[in-house]
Amino acid sequence: MTTLTDTFGLGRGAAWGVIIVVSLIAVAAIISFVGSAPPSTITITSGPEGSAFRTNAEKYRVILARSHIKLNILPSHGSLENLERLKDPKVHVDVGFVQGGMTTDGAADKLVSLGSIAYQPLFVFYRSTNTVEVLSTLNGQRLAVGPVGSGTRLLALTLLATNGIEATNSTAFLDLDSDEAAKGLLAGTVDAAFMMGDSASSAILRKLLRAPETNLMNFSQADAYSRRIRYLNKLQLPKGSIDLGKNLPSQDVNLIGPTVELIARSHLHPALSDLLLDAAREIHGKASILQRRGEFPAPLEQDFRISDDATRYYKSGKSFLYRQLPFWLAGIVNRVVLLIVPMAVVLIPGLRLIPVILRWRVKLRLFRWYRALIKLEHELAAPISASRVDLLRRLDHIEASVHRSKVPASFADQFYGLRGHIDYVRSRLQAPPAARPAPTP
Repeated sequence: MTTLTDTFGLGRGAAWGVIIVVSLIAVAAIISFVGSAPPSTITITSGPEGSAFRTNAEKYRVILARSHIKLNILPSHGSLENLERLKDPKVHVDVGFVQGGMTTDGAADKLVSLGSIAYQPLFVFYRSTNTVEVLSTLNGQRLAVGPVGSGTRLLALTLLATNGIEATNSTAFLDLDSDEAAKGLLAGTVDAAFMMGDSASSAILRKLLRAPETNLMNFSQADAYSRRIRYLNKLQLPKGSIDLGKNLPSQDVNLIGPTVELIARSHLHPALSDLLLDAAREIHGKASILQRRGEFPAPLEQDFRISDDATRYYKSGKSFLYRQLPFWLAGIVNRVVLLIVPMAVVLIPGLRLIPVILRWRVKLRLFRWYRALIKLEHELAAPISASRVDLLRRLDHIEASVHRSKVPASFADQFYGLRGHIDYVRSRLQAPPAARPAPTP
């Protein structure tokens, strides 16, 4: 406090104001630095136990743990429930797997996509000695369309509706999960079942593919579906791809299905977005029976826009710091670069400008008093001047103003020089007219 008042000539209140402002800026910088750190824990909404969604979530957990990020996994019934959780601000969830074609209901501005991570084929298994290649053949049968909350159910109902099939007395829609639907198919209580990776485990799919009682539907209208419904893709399950020795399937099978998107809330930290996409590239970038190597993840925009962070990642990859440094250290350095450096660039010149402004302010005050002294001396030397009493009164006023002012210690020589000049002018005013020295120029 004393340093501020002595050095810059500030009043006590002004000095406290400077201290408070600087302290607030420092506190704001600390809060911003801490608050901008990526969270150490995030939550993903996945799928039911044994599903592809749940299996992939476990893989994400292992990969994120390498960077000391904990991934909590919430089981769900599938894509629809995942989307509902992401849309609900009361549910603590950050990311989730959602298949394409889900309705947004105004959530597009609150959620973003990190890109598509895989194809999600629709498998339709049926019991029949006749080959089934079009969905309209299933009219009047017992159809397992998937549990409520699953993407399987939503897509199944959409496809059946396009074929004019609705739940009636003759056609039954069964809300069975994949395990119950498989048991029903094998027992003969279900005629056909719709299954996808968000709710069906790979073990159940393999079991049905190998069972002699069930057949996998070959979508002969796959091209028509993919052109009529924008989010669907034509996929092909190659001959023998399930079991080469048993030649399963015995022929190429046309399938249809959307892609699976990794959907996040719009406030997801950029560093975590990069980390999740790195994990997606490691998990989903390999070749499989339905995709080529490196095909996923991909910025395929469906119901949700691709986030700005994901767009940057697809164009140039992770930022330099996160490529070269461990995740935790890169986070610290990145925050220093983004927060502390710009603040220092603004504050340092600003703080250096304060003494300049204060010196200029003090000099102006000194010059004002000197101008008053010069004017008083000129009036004293004028042929017709004011009375000596009036001039002394004005000089007393100048001297009193000088004594009341606060001047920084760095201006002490000029301050005491001014007081000396005041005494000099006073001596001239008090001297007899004949003894007055000549006025200073």
